[in-house]
Amino acid sequence: MEGVIDAVTRDLLTARGGIDWAVTEFVRVVDTRLPPRVFHKHCPELLSSQVTTPHGTPVHLQLLGSDPDALAANARQALKLGATGIDLNFGCPAKTVNRHDGGASLLRDPSRVQSAVEAVARAVEGVVPVTAKLRLGFADRRLARACAQAAEAGGAQQLVVHARTRNEGYRPPAHWEWIANVRHCVSIPVIANGDIWTLGDYWRARSLSGCDDVMIGRGVLADPDLPARIRHWQRTGECLPATSWNVRATILTHYAALQRTTLPERVVVSLLKQWLNHMRARDEQACSRFAALRRETQLDSFLEGLEKAYLAA
Repeated sequence: MEGVIDAVTRDLLTARGGIDWAVTEFVRVVDTRLPPRVFHKHCPELLSSQVTTPHGTPVHLQLLGSDPDALAANARQALKLGATGIDLNFGCPAKTVNRHDGGASLLRDPSRVQSAVEAVARAVEGVVPVTAKLRLGFADRRLARACAQAAEAGGAQQLVVHARTRNEGYRPPAHWEWIANVRHCVSIPVIANGDIWTLGDYWRARSLSGCDDVMIGRGVLADPDLPARIRHWQRTGECLPATSWNVRATILTHYAALQRTTLPERVVVSLLKQWLNHMRARDEQACSRFAALRRETQLDSFLEGLEKAYLAA
């Protein structure tokens, strides 16, 4: 979720309810220990005593890299700055990231996954949990179990598994049943991830994977009330109605108001388009607004376009 889930977005989404904990965008680790300002940029929640969003949702810091020594040094730096959880990204499918030996590229060699996790686990000495985000493999699924076992052997206390390989990217379908194969070969908790857009998807992902919990990324951008809808169903068995466009437009407008205080307006417009793009495949109004506003460059005009749709809804 690089470039999407920043602190402002985490604040807005966790305020809707239903989210147990959140993870930052990845901090890219190459070969040096990064200065505190880099960690604070990615995770300003470190400046709060509990490392939570303003609404009290815990935030874990995510590192992405391949050099065990550099990862360890940055894990110690994060711990010094107050991090309450370190997550390691072995799931990013981006070509640029993989070409520079990061993210899912390590899934081609389980021993490298273990070395990275082990270095970080030793660095934090059990003070905070170390977790890992995986995919089902790089080009295929032959090493899915081995990579999960390697992460556990390295000291990971929990795994999130995206139900596709790196080469499958985000193309449907998500192979939730394959997460069950991973879950059965490790003794630590496994969380299912990938293509959870609706309450029905949530139930199918849980049923096929056997996991108790799920992680939602793009789905919560497409429908900010999905986690709260899931939580309500868990507690009551009642299916709440779909999130209206009025609610979605209000969230986008609030997001713009917060972001424009620190970012150039052209950047805010770009971020709004990115978020609206996630919404459009599953909301008719979002789709029509995206088509109408995709070439708009002025923030106020963009917001007026959202407001027109809001009033018409």
